[in-house]
Formats: sequence, C-alpha cells, structure tokens
Amino acid sequence: MLVVNQELKMGKGKIAAQCGHAVLGAYKRGKKYAPSALTWWEKFGQAKICVQCPTEDEMWEIAKKAGAKGLITYIVMDAGRTQIAAGSRTVLAIGPAPEQQFKGLTDHLKLL
Repeated sequence: MLVVNQELKMGKGKIAAQCGHAVLGAYKRGKKYAPSALTWWEKFGQAKICVQCPTEDEMWEIAKKAGAKGLITYIVMDAGRTQIAAGSRTVLAIGPAPEQQFKGLTDHLKLL
C-alpha cells in the first residue's frame, strides 16, 4: 500500500518517483524483517495500491497503526532537489501484507 501525502501538491511524475522510492524502501525492510511476507508478495503478483492521504499528520497516524499491527512501514523523505522542500515526507509504504491487514488502516482513503 502506498499512501501519498496530498498536502505537498506533487506532480504526477514526482508522485511516481516517490512511490518507487517507497516500494524499494519497504522491499528492503521486508527482506530483512519479514522475508516470508516478501516471498508471498513476490509469488502472488506484487500488488501495489496507491491512495491519497490528505495530510502528513494522518499519514503518520496510519504508520503508527500499521506498526502496531506488526506491518512493515517505510516513509520517504524527499531530498529537495526538485518540486518540494528537503525533508518533506512524501509517501508511506505499508507491507507487503495480505489485503485483510489493511482493513481499518487505509480503507477510508480514496484511490490515487
């Protein structure tokens, strides 16, 4: 699951790049901390779903809830070379995890 911070008003290309960073960060954490979840994800299609998150504060709350459920999380912090300020939190990646693990976390957010 890729939770995109909408406060930053990023362009489509910027969002795509930040989602790529988020997937890679989550993949690396999954490889270290949840290899069986990663194997499952790779075997069953490597699903990636992008949703809109209205604020950075809400993104942090979702990250806390996901962490409390034992899910892998990774938040991208931008380097500030293009559209947005350095240190901006752009995308939260959650997982890989089975779909039911996201109930109550991101089901209220709209697809991107």
